[in-house]
Amino acid sequence: MRLASISVDLDSLPHYCRIHGLPESLLDARARSLVHAVAVPRFRELLDTLGAPGTFFAIGEDLEADTLASSGMRAAHEAGIEVASHSHAHDYALTRRGPAAILEDLRRADAAILAATGARPEGFRAPGYTLNADLYAATVELGYRYGSSAFPATPYYAAKAAVMGALSLMGRPSRSVLDTPRVLLAPRVPYRPDPARPYRRGTGSVLELPMAVTPALRFPFIGTFATTLPLRTLRGAWRSCRRDAFFNFELHGVDVLDATDGIPGELVRQQRDLRVSATRKLERLREIFGWLKSECDVVTLRDAAGRLSATL
Repeated sequence: MRLASISVDLDSLPHYCRIHGLPESLLDARARSLVHAVAVPRFRELLDTLGAPGTFFAIGEDLEADTLASSGMRAAHEAGIEVASHSHAHDYALTRRGPAAILEDLRRADAAILAATGARPEGFRAPGYTLNADLYAATVELGYRYGSSAFPATPYYAAKAAVMGALSLMGRPSRSVLDTPRVLLAPRVPYRPDPARPYRRGTGSVLELPMAVTPALRFPFIGTFATTLPLRTLRGAWRSCRRDAFFNFELHGVDVLDATDGIPGELVRQQRDLRVSATRKLERLREIFGWLKSECDVVTLRDAAGRLSATL
């Protein structure tokens, strides 16, 4: 039976301010904690309805700074949800920091997740999906079972480049980083990377589980698009991936939030999917989760890596 995984990146709202070149002072204490206080419970309810586990990618410094985030991840872990690493500081330029700084960041994230959940993470997703040889080497040294950072989605890459260029012209540069175009040639299915060039196949020990993109056009099937595009478009994208042995559905905490949750208007105007009601988003995700449940064995990314590794 085909495998599928549902994962959620728990990027808090300050990171969205950084993406859009907005001051973090826009956010009050409640807004800063919305992802863990509101989005995590909503995702847990969705997963409970599905009757399948998921994977939460937590940011280490959030767990250290917010007791609600820490206790929420412990409760999620105890309920069978995998808690994996999304780095310590979610530094979009992490790949540019050099081997020692990268390794230290990942070690700090591991320690924060271990303290929160009692278990060391076995998987990693890079901030901004950006991977390079130094970062891959750090995941190998720390003994991760898998990484899930490659996102070879041509439309997403083009849109990101355009937005970053526009923000720069407006004098409000994004703190996000545009990855090398080589990512667009990365395999769209699970693979073992070349440690020196991790967007190519090789013999690396840490398995790579790319985010779901369609064949040919490499259209991204992630939460932002799943909650905003017409259902007919999504059905077509889902059907085009039916030959794949594994489907990696990636979401973010904001994919179940909207403006009425207490997000500042300046951020809502920039992050347009926040204008879609959370109720509508949840209804859409229930339907898509149902597609996965009906055709796939839905497992954590850790379990998917374990089952796929022998075939690769």
